[in-house]
Amino acid sequence: MATIKVGVYRKWLEPVPNDADGNPMPKELWNKNRRHNWAVRWVGNNGKRYGKIFKTKREAERFAHLTQEKVNKGKADRPKNITIKDFRIEHEKILKGQVSQSSYIEHRYTLRLFENFIGETKLLDKIHTCDAEAFIADKLASKKFAYATINKYHRTLKAIFNRAIDREYIDEGTNPFVKIKPRKVTATPNHYVTVKEFLALLDSAKNKLWWKTFISIAYSSGLRRNEIVHLTWKHVDFVNQRIEVSARKGSDNIIPWEPKGRTNRIVPVSEDALKLLIDMQVNTPEGHPYIFISPKRLKRVLERIDEGSWHDRIEVINGMSRDFEVIRENARVTKCTLHDLRRSAITNWADKLPFQTVHKLAGHKSVKTTMDFYLSVRQEDYQKANNILNEMIEAEFQVTPN
Repeated sequence: MATIKVGVYRKWLEPVPNDADGNPMPKELWNKNRRHNWAVRWVGNNGKRYGKIFKTKREAERFAHLTQEKVNKGKADRPKNITIKDFRIEHEKILKGQVSQSSYIEHRYTLRLFENFIGETKLLDKIHTCDAEAFIADKLASKKFAYATINKYHRTLKAIFNRAIDREYIDEGTNPFVKIKPRKVTATPNHYVTVKEFLALLDSAKNKLWWKTFISIAYSSGLRRNEIVHLTWKHVDFVNQRIEVSARKGSDNIIPWEPKGRTNRIVPVSEDALKLLIDMQVNTPEGHPYIFISPKRLKRVLERIDEGSWHDRIEVINGMSRDFEVIRENARVTKCTLHDLRRSAITNWADKLPFQTVHKLAGHKSVKTTMDFYLSVRQEDYQKANNILNEMIEAEFQVTPN
């Protein structure tokens, strides 16, 4: 059992000094005449004795107070010695299956990147803030990584080292990435796709029913690209004009998939998009579950899943961004992405619907995400803002009849 009391003691740094007569100085005079540090000592649950040295009594007492709390909780043992390599191997095994495949890949890649920098034999509890700062500085100096990417590495490693604390490999309060502030990133302005531009995109894709339907759903339903790709006929409600976005288990003809944030929701779909879906259904082979994934591609994906060579970072449908860019250029629409169609749909909702409804339809966990990244300022908004002061001034100068 751990000791009830964590002790603070002087740690003498030199032999007992002599007095003026050459005799050993009395013990009651040592404090002022004998150099010393301060030691905190305790016994862990494993029966081992531990100690830590501090230069000042204040530092020692603060540490003793924190350690006493751990003793009371039965967590007073020193962290186990483990190298960054061994921790990374263990972390990969534990994480697999607990999080989405994309999160698993992000953790694995980022931790390996840090391991290569710090050295695989480095003990986990010997990694300090200065090591984390050196890693960030190295990535900044290389000029190969955008600030946003480096901030993502920072967030991921911070989360990984928090897990190391949970597994008692490092002490609480010693996460090397906690005190590092993320780099400020100038946000790239999103392009709001106007109705006129949307119609131009549809016209550019008029001979490509697949793309015309895809663009129409993205702009009217605000779905993410991956959510549209994984749509099945089962999840389209033609009567009530709705689309259900929900997780599905894998089967002989279904790809296992979960929406981002693992949140199911229902979104509206326009009449025009439904008409295009009906046209798509006419050309779909009997019994084929997917709207946008062809039978040939579905077969290949399922084969790779069986082989164990598939993960959700692989594009189910290849070359989508490239093909959309061709449609956009032919439509002579300002440069935008497929995701801008989703953002624009959410902005359109925000103009007519209560914000809490917009947030639910968007499928964001955080309200802040909806506000910060998905509500675009449109040209008409600028014009309205311009007119506000003019209208106020005109109202002030209006002559009220007697």
